[in-house]
Amino acid sequence: MLFLADFNVLKPEPGLLIWTTIIFFIFWFLMSRFAFKPIGAALKQREDDIQSALDEAKKARLEMSNLQAENEKLLAHAREERSAILKEAKDAKDEIISEAKERANAEYKRKVESALHDIENQKQAAMIALKNQAGQMAVEIAEKILRRELANKSEQEAYAKSLADSIKLN
Repeated sequence: MLFLADFNVLKPEPGLLIWTTIIFFIFWFLMSRFAFKPIGAALKQREDDIQSALDEAKKARLEMSNLQAENEKLLAHAREERSAILKEAKDAKDEIISEAKERANAEYKRKVESALHDIENQKQAAMIALKNQAGQMAVEIAEKILRRELANKSEQEAYAKSLADSIKLN
């Protein structure tokens, strides 16, 4: 115990200083051989891992930008296709509408012509019927007039004679 009581940190003994230095260099040698190299290797491995992760992230970012550009191209192409399809559909619709209008106009003209033809036929039939009725009425009227006129035979003979005289004169 007495040994510890005499110890002073500010004034070390030369033997203690030499042994402390030797132990420190041995400890340093052992640490550099068994601890510093594995710690350095682990730090180097960690640095390499971090660098490879950064490189992979940069590569992934580049791939993402390439994919995004490719997606934009595909999207633009899809938009062009969509507009072309819509244009084709609109053209087809317009063509179908114009064909339907043409067919409707042709059908309209055909029906109008058919109706006009039917009207003309009915008009002709009505005219014929009217003429027949008028002729029949004229015959009936003439018959009635002739019966009345033929009742007086002497006047009829005089009238026939005057007609015959007037024909000869012409």
